Amino acid sequence: MAFTRKLTRRSFMVGCSAAIAALAGSRITHLAFASPNAPDATNGEIVVVVFLRGGIDGINVVVPIGGSSNDRYYYEAELRRNLRIPSSGQYKALPLGSLTNPATGQTTEFGFNPALAPLYGLYQSGYLGVVHATGLTSNNRSHFDSMQFMETGTPDVKTTGSGWLARHLNTLNMGIAQFPALSAGSGLAMSLAGRQDAIALTSPGSLNLYTWGEYANLQKQALRNMYGLDAGDPARTWIHEAGENALNALDIVGTGEYSPAPGVSYPPYNSFSESLKTVAQMIKMDVGLRAATVDLGGWDTHENQQYPWDKNGVGGYFYDLLNLLARGLLAFFQDLGAYTRRTTIVVMSEFGRTLRENANNGTDHGHGNIMLVMGGGINGGKIYGTWPGLAGDQLFDGRDLRITTDYRHVLSELLVTRLGNKVENLPTIFPNGYTPPTQWMGIAREPARSYTFSVTYMPAVMRP
Repeated sequence: MAFTRKLTRRSFMVGCSAAIAALAGSRITHLAFASPNAPDATNGEIVVVVFLRGGIDGINVVVPIGGSSNDRYYYEAELRRNLRIPSSGQYKALPLGSLTNPATGQTTEFGFNPALAPLYGLYQSGYLGVVHATGLTSNNRSHFDSMQFMETGTPDVKTTGSGWLARHLNTLNMGIAQFPALSAGSGLAMSLAGRQDAIALTSPGSLNLYTWGEYANLQKQALRNMYGLDAGDPARTWIHEAGENALNALDIVGTGEYSPAPGVSYPPYNSFSESLKTVAQMIKMDVGLRAATVDLGGWDTHENQQYPWDKNGVGGYFYDLLNLLARGLLAFFQDLGAYTRRTTIVVMSEFGRTLRENANNGTDHGHGNIMLVMGGGINGGKIYGTWPGLAGDQLFDGRDLRITTDYRHVLSELLVTRLGNKVENLPTIFPNGYTPPTQWMGIAREPARSYTFSVTYMPAVMRP
């Protein structure tokens, strides 16, 4: 091999050190890529958790619009005179269905905020379901505490060293797969804390070998020479095949640019879309991804929640942010194509907002909220949960929507029904006295088929 520059003793030692580092390990020292049609059997189900940080105003997302109860009156005449979403007219809430208050026998009809119009077709087609009056049962209105409790799955307990998603993966029988977990963004979500092979990734293009500048190509070629014995060579083992396959997979992951499926358009110029595209790309690469997290912040709407409005009475900060969420999720769902049949998307937030608007045309930290669940295995087109009502004596602390469904019940059903875990593992995934429900609400369906994967092993892969 000819060199185009003078090789000094120092540069030789630097190159050797870099090559040794590449083989010995780095920040991500044992990264495995999975490929289809394999001996290591798993069901291949994927969960994507979208966390809306700041506490979304759920009652203005899934809005009471009528029914035999007086909840619409309480909502528009007493609680939300300025922030109410219309129940009629051109920009009315989009009808979803009803829930019955078991204490009164009265029904309340609900509708989507019109900002969620991009998702309405998915709801009508059965790919999107809503859970109302759900959330973190802890009586805590601190953003940081509530997010921590929710992501660790341990209300009122801060000492847990791991997150609920990590414990799900740790109790799931995945064979030797080593790349199941991803936080799309610059930091690892607390829900994945305690999973050593979980990574934070802004884009697949930033994932690469740990190399030393000008020696990168030489190091890669050296690794290929190490693993590249011919198929008929008696010295070739599974390690050679795994190493060669991993290098090939790494070349694909590290290509950088990603083109969504034809006709799919993500909302431009925002980190939420980029995070969704990163997750979509990793799912479609068949690299063994099993759990991913995506954040969308900005929901702490203490003032000017819907300002400025346009002349038609729509728009404003909350509307625009909610519409970004809807358009991003629709693009993500469409981009996944056939992968939607084994992908479940959960949208959640740390708490809801006060039912009564404040003097600044905003809302303050509340309690009960909504969750959205999407995917090819979801019994959508329906609102789930038990509705507590909006009359004064039905509210939590006399001011907030009461929680009737522990958010862990929703996650538990998805973990067991969709994601291949077991009921007996739920007290480990959600410790500190959690008791699973005696009956699922029916929002999820059993997977229609199973998937198998083989694992290729690659030491020393890192994210810069």
